[in-house]
Amino acid sequence: MFRDELVDLIVTRLQEDKTTAREFFMQSKKDVGVRYCYIENLLPEDIAKKIYSVFPSLGQMRLMSSFRERKYTSKHFDQFNSILKDITFAMQDVAVVKVIEEITGITQQIPDPTLYAGGLSMMGEGHFLNPHIDNSHEVSRRYYRTLNLLYYVTPDWEIQNGGNLELWEKSVRENVVIHSKFNRLVLMETTPTSWHSVSPIIVPKLRCCVSNYYFSPVSPIKQDYFNVTSFSARPEQTFRRTAAWIDNGLRQAVRAIFPDGVGAKDLYKGDK
Repeated sequence: MFRDELVDLIVTRLQEDKTTAREFFMQSKKDVGVRYCYIENLLPEDIAKKIYSVFPSLGQMRLMSSFRERKYTSKHFDQFNSILKDITFAMQDVAVVKVIEEITGITQQIPDPTLYAGGLSMMGEGHFLNPHIDNSHEVSRRYYRTLNLLYYVTPDWEIQNGGNLELWEKSVRENVVIHSKFNRLVLMETTPTSWHSVSPIIVPKLRCCVSNYYFSPVSPIKQDYFNVTSFSARPEQTFRRTAAWIDNGLRQAVRAIFPDGVGAKDLYKGDK
């Protein structure tokens, strides 16, 4: 029952800011070519703080660590307080999807019950996510990834802490910074050129986020394409940028040979 209450609260808040958010989303492409918007104070403060307070410990999460990224992730909801599962899948409710479609103008949106690349994430001091474009499809490769939904729940998170969302223009030279502010929901379109990153965290604190993706049978650029998750690096990281492009080419070649990929997929297989 509590999930239904979350859905009602989210829909009400989205409806309140729908017109302003839609206008912002449509005009934001002029910044770096990636459309985005955000909704402040998505949930009542006590609920948002409750979500943060029951986030998993580091020992309960999976550390992703490479030259591409460093962060903790998890989607093992059976091990955690039920509110974490509720807020994650509330974002996939048909009523929420409908309002999100009205805000973004992106239609035929399909939420992902497997949480492919979604779920819970936590980043601490020294953690980062280098500039990248997301893989273009979900596991079956029938649907295009079209929207990224990021809900930030760490109270009193200051922009100077790092850990903020960065959107880059297609040459990955200039960006806009979106503060990963407490109780803020960010909507960001996903296309073949929607480069984005998370700035390095420079304080001994944890930044917690609930992530979802939406997909669609319709290509966001109106033509067929496919890409693996592809990384670059910050403008000053020349060597890392070169290594990333080589890495991207190799992984893209592997997917051309093995369309289903290799290795196990990190998918949620439980009940919604």
